Amino acid sequence: MTGMRALRIASVVELASLVVLLANLFTVHVEEISTLVGPLHGTAYLAVMAISFLIPASAAARWRTAIPGIGGLLAVRKLRGGPPPQRGGGPDPRRVPDP
Repeated sequence: MTGMRALRIASVVELASLVVLLANLFTVHVEEISTLVGPLHGTAYLAVMAISFLIPASAAARWRTAIPGIGGLLAVRKLRGGPPPQRGGGPDPRRVPDP
């Protein structure tokens, strides 16, 4: 498994576990869910940070992993080179055409 793939998987697990924890907190607040998912979230958070130091990454990408929940996904986006390409095939609306 490549480092980027491991980072992506750990990031998704971290975000999903945070969503489950927050949903549990704001709805039924079942203690067993918190007991099971809390350590999973913490482990995924630490894994994202550790993986960012094991792969060739910029300091900016590594700092993004410190943001709980979405930091890993932000780091993956930074390492991939920014936002995905635009869809639609038309011209870039931000660009002013030459006269």
